[in-house]
Amino acid sequence: MDLSAHKPAMMQLLQEMVETESPTYDKEAVDQMGAIVIREAKKLGAEIEIHPHEEFGDNIVARWGKGKDGILLIGHLDTVFPLGTLEMQPFYEKYGKVFGPGALDMKSGLVIMLTAVAELQKRDEMPDRPITMLFNTDEEMGSYESRKLIEKEAKKHTLALVFEPCEYLEGTLHTWRKGTGKFTVRVQGKAAHSGGAHKKGLNAIEELSHQIVKIQQLTDYKEGTTINIGAMHGGRAINIVPAYAEAEGDIRLTNLKEYVRVQNFICSLKSVKKEAFISVWCILNRPPMPFNKLMEKTFKKAQKLALANGIEIRAGGSGSASDANFIAYLDIPVLDGLGTVGEGFHTEDEYFLLDSFISRTELTAILLRDW
Repeated sequence: MDLSAHKPAMMQLLQEMVETESPTYDKEAVDQMGAIVIREAKKLGAEIEIHPHEEFGDNIVARWGKGKDGILLIGHLDTVFPLGTLEMQPFYEKYGKVFGPGALDMKSGLVIMLTAVAELQKRDEMPDRPITMLFNTDEEMGSYESRKLIEKEAKKHTLALVFEPCEYLEGTLHTWRKGTGKFTVRVQGKAAHSGGAHKKGLNAIEELSHQIVKIQQLTDYKEGTTINIGAMHGGRAINIVPAYAEAEGDIRLTNLKEYVRVQNFICSLKSVKKEAFISVWCILNRPPMPFNKLMEKTFKKAQKLALANGIEIRAGGSGSASDANFIAYLDIPVLDGLGTVGEGFHTEDEYFLLDSFISRTELTAILLRDW
């Protein structure tokens, strides 16, 4: 299946998408991005459902076909880049690499989804089963609002395809991902003048520092568990003993037992100084996506279908999480990393390899047609 003739139209649509900046927390901007996918899906005859949201962009579901054993395709409309990034980081292609804010993560994936269906329609090879696309709008902040919709739609389908970009230049699919959690530790001390009343104060930053050292020791590389304190706040001025301090951290893990261990430790923190008061908040956002028997079976089937059409795919994993984690947790077959291949996620150097734009579209069309 050679889809190279689609490249100019795909690049034109991608440029429009990239130049329609859509940071997660700007509802109006994300809804403008949503209008593009609605327009393109309607061109292909989809039935459109809009799931409105007051704070984030509206989630969109596009449907083709009836019956059972449907396939669900998932992509997110939001990006991490604030409005105005495009002025410093324009969309362009050079030496076979395509740059632009959100080009890799994951607007090229959205174009792949739509183009694969367009090609199958053109060939009169659309499968006799439901094909559904779900475009969510809060993935970059954890999909807290869209998770229920993702899980609801996944339960209606026999397979889910997630179009996050591929993090490896050899072009693997993500057959495992770490789970993600986050936590906040707050310390209440007592303010005092740092000179005349130093003894009367209780330094919240000092107390928090003791707790941070203990928490960081929860990292266990053998288990695949990492803890990162990424932000710390406290104090008002250097001549005041700080009365309050807080730290925020990130948890990455490969199994739920590790989350229980980490959560139990953080939630049972004891202050070094008795007078200090500690409060904690800890949550698991996305559960781990393990390479289990179901994932192995799903990947091997995809690999067989791809090889039959001259495409090689490999199994790989990632320390990051995606909406595929939610689906895998429900024991529903899912494949992730079907987007373009590139590097520099969430940075000014974000790019994808132009050749992968076509090869991933071909792979998607094959999976939809032959599954």
